[in-house]
Amino acid sequence: MKLPLSDISDHEILASRPAWNSPGIDRPYEFLVEPERGADGAIENVATIFLTNRECPFRCLMCDLWKNTTVESVPVGAIPQQIDYALERLPAAQHVKLYNSGNFFDTKAIPKDDWRAIVDRVRGFKSVIVENHPKLCGDGCLEFRDLLAAHGVELEIALGLETVHPEVLPRLNKQMTRDDFSQAVTRLRGAGIRLRTFILLRPPFLTEEEGVEWAMRSIEFAFESGVSCSSVVPTRAGNGIMEQLENEGLFSSPLLASMEIVQERGIQLGAGRVFMDTWDAQKFATCAECARDRIQRIADINLNQQVTPRIACQKCGTR
Repeated sequence: MKLPLSDISDHEILASRPAWNSPGIDRPYEFLVEPERGADGAIENVATIFLTNRECPFRCLMCDLWKNTTVESVPVGAIPQQIDYALERLPAAQHVKLYNSGNFFDTKAIPKDDWRAIVDRVRGFKSVIVENHPKLCGDGCLEFRDLLAAHGVELEIALGLETVHPEVLPRLNKQMTRDDFSQAVTRLRGAGIRLRTFILLRPPFLTEEEGVEWAMRSIEFAFESGVSCSSVVPTRAGNGIMEQLENEGLFSSPLLASMEIVQERGIQLGAGRVFMDTWDAQKFATCAECARDRIQRIADINLNQQVTPRIACQKCGTR
């Protein structure tokens, strides 16, 4: 593992950024429906709406979600309008994710005055999943939980843990500790809120082998803390500063083989659901012959949470 001589600052991260996408606020920047295995074992459709709102105040080193955010807070009414736009165009689903490229309970991103209008639009779903920083899990989480519960809708919150590596986590500029994560989980679990977490596979400063090892340690820590689901995200370049780290030999994206290993080992823990993010997974493959089948296998395992035999490839020798 190699580390930079000093922490990378907000200023350096911002100065390295490429152009924003400048999305409009009248619609979400993306929306889709896909099946997901729930905590009860049922496979049901989940609508994911990627809301357009103000950028997250935390400048995480690896994040590129800011590309589809705004500089200023969106006006009251914009978020419900975006939800309407997506739901009018999506097929039926039993659950909905309201992902906003940051923190749902940051009132400068999602106006609190919109909460009741949001609840009115999602009241037909079984559950609503939002994302949030562990240090922003205050009384608002409980208040929104109660608004949903009045209509029989469960709240689930996705917290970014990223990694428990004691030297790498501070270098990610996430401005939180393992204890911050554990305390947030304890509080929210005590309030009856279901939790999932995001884990990075091979964040900056780790070798391929270290990336696998610390992804597993992070998954284990998350489950021990009390989350019911771990979503593993292969770390990518694309935000400017990550390309700089790549050029300096401080970062490389993980291999498809490492994605397979972490998914298999995570599920074999038997502690909860483990999902491996397959978005743009072709980039992590080294063999074009078997990549498609291997990525499909990962997607199938995500759905069934059962480890199946590896794909054999005569060209690259993968087994």
